[in-house]
Amino acid sequence: MELKRVVVTGLGALTPLGKTVSEYWDGLINGVSGAAPITRFDASKFKTQFACEVKGYDPEQYFDRKEARKMDLFTQFAMVVADEAVKDANLMDESLSKDRIGVIWGSGIGGLRTFQEECVNFANGDGTPRFNPFFIPKMIADISAGHISIKYGFRGPNFVTVSACASATNALIDSFNYIRLGMADIVLSGGSEAAVTEAGVGGFNALKALSERNDSPETASRPFDKDRDGFVLGEGAAAIVLEEYEHAKARGAKIYAELIGGGMSADAYHITAPHPEGLGARNVMLNVLKDARVQPEAIDYINVHGTSTPLGDVGEAKAIEQVFGDHAYKLNISSTKSMTGHLLGAAGAIEAVASILAIQNGIVPPTINHLTDDEQFNPNLNFTFNKAQEREVNYAMSNTFGFGGHNTSVIFKKFVE
Repeated sequence: MELKRVVVTGLGALTPLGKTVSEYWDGLINGVSGAAPITRFDASKFKTQFACEVKGYDPEQYFDRKEARKMDLFTQFAMVVADEAVKDANLMDESLSKDRIGVIWGSGIGGLRTFQEECVNFANGDGTPRFNPFFIPKMIADISAGHISIKYGFRGPNFVTVSACASATNALIDSFNYIRLGMADIVLSGGSEAAVTEAGVGGFNALKALSERNDSPETASRPFDKDRDGFVLGEGAAAIVLEEYEHAKARGAKIYAELIGGGMSADAYHITAPHPEGLGARNVMLNVLKDARVQPEAIDYINVHGTSTPLGDVGEAKAIEQVFGDHAYKLNISSTKSMTGHLLGAAGAIEAVASILAIQNGIVPPTINHLTDDEQFNPNLNFTFNKAQEREVNYAMSNTFGFGGHNTSVIFKKFVE
């Protein structure tokens, strides 16, 4: 069968760099770090005492108090960005068939704060089982898609993908497939995460995954730098409206870019460590190129997973050289996690937005905090260190990898009718 074209017609973002898409993009191209001491709890006894929190977030700016109490923070974040994207794409047009609009979301953990609070309250009580009646619907990872569909009446495909840090990109790929197979006209996709909690920071500290650079949080996330010592935990969300091209054209929708391919693979190696030779990363990039039907030489920019961990950055760089050959030295590579931190299950969503805006604006966001070269990386690779670079971006690839060995990648293309 002939597959339908899929375009991007709306965006929303709530990140450590800003509470709208425009604020987020301004922070990216200006190389702003979103890292700072943790404010959500007293982190003074933790090995890591900083994170990339959403700054100045007040739920009462978006919800009434009663409504907000029914939602974990990760769902609140999802609702905020969904609203920005719905308005951007004009999805409340009464002429649209809501039976043909879906919501496919991503979250790696879901309501961690809610789960933690309810367990602590029970443990501190007298043993009588007193739990919030909204405990389960606040905690479960799928509830964000449910809340979004209920608010807007979207009755198409509705679910949440969970694949650790690859979750949001998996959601985008599923949305892409549902549309190009003719099973939906529009899908509101993306991801949200709110894991800056005692359990989140403590758990990742126990894994020795987080940077412990407490004396300099703003420079702690330093992908591809010799002195990188782990990732910086982030929080937030992003939403992307994907739409069948002819449907978008017929209603005169604004088109940001075209999504042309999605790829998936597994490392099949270790529950938390990446394959040392980047095997899964190599395979997922080959898979997405094949699905998009483009040659490696077409790619101008890769928004890499680039978490700032000692092993992960090396494996991904090796994979890029294996897949792209000599072209690897002609394209721009950057890790926007150097600024936003790692949003776990929402990472793929905010990084897809960055890739789309790089195409639209002809600017590649930087990898900030590069201070010392690491001999493990080929000096001919252009990591877009420290400062944004202007270049025409016709094709952008976005990679996300997750614990469990899950690898996902998508390719966006500059829209041409």
